Amino acid sequence: MRVVVVGTSGSGKSTFARRLAVAIGAQPLELDAINWQPGWRDLNTHDADEFVRRVAAAASAEAWVADGNYSKVRHVLWPRATRFVWLDYERPVIMRRVIGRSFARALGRQELWPGTGNVESVARWLDKEHPIRWAWDTWAKNRARYAGVFVEAQYADRPLDRLRHPREAGLLIDRLAAEALSI
Repeated sequence: MRVVVVGTSGSGKSTFARRLAVAIGAQPLELDAINWQPGWRDLNTHDADEFVRRVAAAASAEAWVADGNYSKVRHVLWPRATRFVWLDYERPVIMRRVIGRSFARALGRQELWPGTGNVESVARWLDKEHPIRWAWDTWAKNRARYAGVFVEAQYADRPLDRLRHPREAGLLIDRLAAEALSI
């Protein structure tokens, strides 16, 4: 099973993807962890070819669960995906999650991706690219974009699970784990 998980920043893509990967015995591919380098340097902007190369190498596995919204690697992941999961939660749910996550990360000074030294800073919360602002500013755009993308003929032949509430996540993970066992 190869699953692509998408959704607005703060929707819980990485957490969902990790849980699903464990449940189905697949490799988790956290695109943010591949993208973000020490000093908040992102490959997506500064070395897109290397970003694509790293994602392609990770996605060469037979079973994986990838999470992220990076359009530059869609051509690598989406054609190989056997299923899509869209965490399409309402804006208040997203904002509550992303703000809570940002507070916890800033207070705990936890490194976001091992080996990068990148930690959350309250001083960056007003930046337009900080996850809080990013989630607010891109929520409607992402919802419209994915609503259009998933009706395109090239993806219509694969299952799409559009979750509208976080309580649906555990049920889907259980169902897909059972499905993976029967394959």
